[in-house]
Amino acid sequence: MRVRVLAWWAHRSLRLRLTAAAVVMTAAALAGAAVLLVAWLHSSLIDGLDQTAVQRAQVIAAGVDGGRLTATLPASASGETAVQIIDAKGSVRSSSTNVDGEPALFTFPGTSSDTPRARTVHNLPLGEDGTWRAVGITAGTRGDPVTVYVAVPTSDVDHSLGQLVLGLTIVVPAAVAATTGVVWLLTGRALRPVEAMRAQTAEISASDLGRRLDVSPADDALGRLARTLNDLLARLETATGRQRRFVADAAHELRSPLSGLHAQLEVAVRHPGSADWATRAPALLEESERLSRLVDDLVRLARLDARPRLRKRLVDLDEIVFGEVRRARRHAPLVIDQHGVGAARVHGDAEILARVVRNLLDNATRYAAGRIDVRLGVLDGTAELVVADDGPGIPAADRERVFDRFTRLDDARARDTGGSGLGLAIVRDIVTAHHGSTRIEDNAPGARVVVRLPATEP
Repeated sequence: MRVRVLAWWAHRSLRLRLTAAAVVMTAAALAGAAVLLVAWLHSSLIDGLDQTAVQRAQVIAAGVDGGRLTATLPASASGETAVQIIDAKGSVRSSSTNVDGEPALFTFPGTSSDTPRARTVHNLPLGEDGTWRAVGITAGTRGDPVTVYVAVPTSDVDHSLGQLVLGLTIVVPAAVAATTGVVWLLTGRALRPVEAMRAQTAEISASDLGRRLDVSPADDALGRLARTLNDLLARLETATGRQRRFVADAAHELRSPLSGLHAQLEVAVRHPGSADWATRAPALLEESERLSRLVDDLVRLARLDARPRLRKRLVDLDEIVFGEVRRARRHAPLVIDQHGVGAARVHGDAEILARVVRNLLDNATRYAAGRIDVRLGVLDGTAELVVADDGPGIPAADRERVFDRFTRLDDARARDTGGSGLGLAIVRDIVTAHHGSTRIEDNAPGARVVVRLPATEP
């Protein structure tokens, strides 16, 4: 049952839940305040009655002590205060006129005039049965002790409290109802900008991410929310545009090798007798390898864009560099100098860090004239990897652009070199994921790619 109630409550509108919470809190506060008010007022009025009874009893007791004991005592002006003087045998020695002739009405023991204690009594033979506050004070001599009893009715207090309770039972629900209406209206006005933002957001589609929400001029929570949502939309627009460009570039890049393979295979199928497979096979193999590299790079970039969790551990970066240099030497007739490689340990994913070194060596191999220099060292807590070639180099204006995807420079980065334009983009994405940086410098001649990664203590 409780689960169903909670589920029902969770599906109510925010405006209803806020109003209900405010009303419940207001009702609880008003009810608590009303109870405390009635209790405080009752205690104050009863204390007043007790003081009246004590003062009257003390006056009479003083008269008894002075030898002024009469058979009949005057009642109060309203005739409601009851007084009896009872001796040690329980006989009434004197009483007020309104209880004259009555037997002893009080049985509780008296106290001295210094420590009087009022008690509640019932059913005194005066008017309607009600509640009385009575006090007893001892008086007289040691040989003839008596007790002076004075009782004051609580009917006026009960009537006043009843009127107060009646008024509160009317005022408190009215105040709660008024609070409900005010809170409902105020929450409606407060949530109106939220509803406006929701409506504006609902109108924004994937093809119209350039739209933005209206921002309130006030520096409040709603204004900050609108600015945050606008920042989110800007990031989504950037990411969507980047994705669209990536898909378009990928389609364009894949079309060329696929078209070449298709054309050569179509010729071979249509003219089987004239197909010289020994001549065509190397070209077909080259196109298929190029296509395979391109697909592999695209898959790797897609995984990097998905921000996978890296399997980070302590990695000896120098061992990765040595391994990739040996691989590069088997595939390229170039001088690859690794004497500048020193020990360096980083915290990262060994597999994709190896991809960084491989891409840098492949890029240098593709454009080097005859020599590649590889250096690795640690300086001020940073591992710095440098791969330099003696090729045509990269103009200063293009040294950032070459890290963009599918970027090829007009001369040095021509398509016939086999590059897809993704190698350096993958390098930067991987290094960024490891909280590092990449840059390109002049090697005079050639280009020098510098990768910096946070190093760990050996």
